[in-house]
Amino acid sequence: MSLRMGLGSLAACAALLTLAPLASAQPKVATISLQKAVFDTAEIKKASAEMEARFKPRADSLRQTQEQMAQIAQKLQGSGSQLTPQAESELQAEGKRLQKVAQRMTDDLQADAQSERQDILTKASTRMVDVVKKVAEEKGIDIVVEQQAVIYFKPVLDITADATAAYDKAHPVAAAPVGK
Repeated sequence: MSLRMGLGSLAACAALLTLAPLASAQPKVATISLQKAVFDTAEIKKASAEMEARFKPRADSLRQTQEQMAQIAQKLQGSGSQLTPQAESELQAEGKRLQKVAQRMTDDLQADAQSERQDILTKASTRMVDVVKKVAEEKGIDIVVEQQAVIYFKPVLDITADATAAYDKAHPVAAAPVGK
């Protein structure tokens, strides 16, 4: 019986010695704020500026409509009994019409901007995931974890800036033409 226990112990020790190198080979882990990495890219900054310029005329038009509504409201409140019933009724009708126009403009502007923003972010996020994979392979990283899902990590594990730099290198943005 003691020989059996001795062989069992020997087998267990041999198994542990065989597995020891595997247990000590810790996977190399990194963290990333994927959202920050994407938003910090030159491509997203350029797309944001272009969107703002493209939607500015519509936003300005909406602002003008809202100012007209405010002027009508001010006339209705400030004039009080000085307006004829017909003039008051016309101002109220115009205010309601402008309110509908402003609501439609707001809805359309928000929907168009959201749709375009989503398309841009989806494309950039897909590209960023590919870039993060390449950065991880180059640095010998086994696992990249989203920072939002982590309670604590050492800042040295953060590859967000590396991913942004690699993205900008892989997907350069053409400079804006002079005069714009």
